[in-house]
Amino acid sequence: MDNLRTLFIFGLLIVSLLLWQAWQKDYVHPQQTEQNTPSTQIDDAPAAANDAELPDLPSASAQALPDVPESAQSSAATKQNIHVKTDVMDVQISTQGGDIQNLALLKYAVSSEEPNTPVQFLSDESSAYFVAQSGLRSNEDAPTHYSIFRAEQQNYQLQDGQDELTVPLYWQADNGLTVIKTYTFKRDSYVVNVDYKVVNNTGEAFSAYPYAQFNRNKETQGSHFIYTYTGPVFSNTGNEYEKVKFEDLDDKPFNQKAADGWAAMIEHYFVAAIVPEQNAEEKGYYARSINGTNYTAGVRMPAMTVAAGAEGHADYEMYLGPKKADRLEKVAKNLQLTVDYGIFTIISEPLFWVMEWLHKLTGNWGWSIVLLTVLIKLVFFKLSAASYRSMAAMRKLTPKLASLKERYGDDKQKFNQAMMDLYRTEKINPLGGCLPILVQMPVFLSFYWVLVESIELRQADFILWINDLTAMDPYFILPVLFGISMWFQQTLNPAPQDPAQAMMMKFFPLVFTVFFAFFPSGLVLYWVVNNVLSIAQQWYITRKMDAL
Repeated sequence: MDNLRTLFIFGLLIVSLLLWQAWQKDYVHPQQTEQNTPSTQIDDAPAAANDAELPDLPSASAQALPDVPESAQSSAATKQNIHVKTDVMDVQISTQGGDIQNLALLKYAVSSEEPNTPVQFLSDESSAYFVAQSGLRSNEDAPTHYSIFRAEQQNYQLQDGQDELTVPLYWQADNGLTVIKTYTFKRDSYVVNVDYKVVNNTGEAFSAYPYAQFNRNKETQGSHFIYTYTGPVFSNTGNEYEKVKFEDLDDKPFNQKAADGWAAMIEHYFVAAIVPEQNAEEKGYYARSINGTNYTAGVRMPAMTVAAGAEGHADYEMYLGPKKADRLEKVAKNLQLTVDYGIFTIISEPLFWVMEWLHKLTGNWGWSIVLLTVLIKLVFFKLSAASYRSMAAMRKLTPKLASLKERYGDDKQKFNQAMMDLYRTEKINPLGGCLPILVQMPVFLSFYWVLVESIELRQADFILWINDLTAMDPYFILPVLFGISMWFQQTLNPAPQDPAQAMMMKFFPLVFTVFFAFFPSGLVLYWVVNNVLSIAQQWYITRKMDAL
């Protein structure tokens, strides 16, 4: 039964290996295959003929699925960029489609080494193509994201004392139809409102389907030290959170109809979401592969009909920013689920809530981790104490076990039977020493995902050399301290009777030190503090048991 303790430790080693391999996938060997593949973009050249297929354009047909390729017409005019700056965003809107082509998040730096360079969330660069597109789909002449709009000015900036900034764009057909696409930005907000106003002076009723979508390539953006999901996500009643992988879209497009919900493209730490008006009208949610490199995900909204001589409106909201649960839950139902802890959500969410509360007291995420570790140890104090007493009792049996080993030699069956008889006589549970590791593994994995997903910890400073708790320790001091603490803790445990197992156990601290060298420093900090507290508790109990 001594083997079980070794198996539990070995299981933790395997889990650590898998996590390390995930880190390798994104940081050491990032995907290169598609980095230089050109994205689906429209340049300033004359547009294709009216019957040319534009695969990233939703269908104009009421009966067709939202992502069926349809012919469209675009203007040959030259596009321009409109610069918009708020307190949290630096945006470029193209007059082609009136779409957001570039968006920098001013409150989030690329890295702690480049604090003055903001994260470029949306971009029209071919290697990191990710843009927000929208338009009106109609069998009549209507502006899509290929059409050219006109702007009143090229620069807009949210001024001091100003809480709201509007950016109107104009499109007009030869038949008298006018469309005004207006963006509304607000102070300290990542929510952007988009309103389409249709003025119908054509003499006939006008009908169209508003649509909004994100178009991005497959190349992963965001963090470069940990692998997380990048791609489309959808939500509606009865289907609160559904990921649709890029690879699945290569085989089959995604189509779903629902009255409520949202569509999004997520990546590590950041989310771009389209939230249509939440009403009883059915909407089409869709995602598709454009060319195996670019992918769209969006919403086709209910048809709007504007009578001759009348005006009509269609609007929706976009959230373009950090995956912060307190902001997301105010925008749309279930949008906070994009902070994706996976199967560990039931443990990870409470861990983060407590850590966030501790951060309000300490003002430092590193000390919050330390205090959270102490609280976790207090919660499991009695269970750990029982386990350490069992291990101390087994440690006292070491001479007797050695005697049994010598008596039965290589007869493992008789040795194991005699060992179990000895455990029953001494009233010792051989599984008791495994409980601390067994209990800690779910917490360890849950806390791992808290560090991976919580943008609050991104580039969070601790002390001295640790200036980013979600990055590995640059000087490997914490991993070395972890290895030392693990070795010291082994000296308090009963040694395996099998010489091969005993030798393998001696190498564990070194192997774990190597693995933990590549883990986020916040996670290693948690484990070091946990080991120190465990050593103190186990040493006290062992000393007390030895004195009996």
